[in-house]
Amino acid sequence: MAMEIETLPSTQSRIAQHTPDLINGEIERQIEANVNYFKGQDRETIQQRVIELEKEWDAQRILEVNLASIALTSSILGIISNKKWMYLSGAASLFMIQQAVQGWCPPLPLLRKMGARTGNEISLEKQALKNLLDETK
Repeated sequence: MAMEIETLPSTQSRIAQHTPDLINGEIERQIEANVNYFKGQDRETIQQRVIELEKEWDAQRILEVNLASIALTSSILGIISNKKWMYLSGAASLFMIQQAVQGWCPPLPLLRKMGARTGNEISLEKQALKNLLDETK
């Protein structure tokens, strides 16, 4: 008897899958508005925006750095101050595991609402701007 293994969503798609449609729609509209704005700009301005997009942190990276920072800080505080800080370190670690396995954790909706985009969303805008640059050659 073959055992079926449930496949997890890809890293690129799971954040968007776990974000409410309303927030995904807002992010998509913002990307469209950005591209439309740059349609009327000169090549240098568009190229500068592409450079900015290459430096933009995606939601996964922001989440990883924030949770790791919380875990590290609370661990240090637990060692030098009060052991109760270790609970915060444990919670942050659990959130990191949950994000890695399920593609969702409690801080994610807040990050998305604040406009943190996925790597795919950043790449979508970047590619649209590169297409504009190709059209203006």
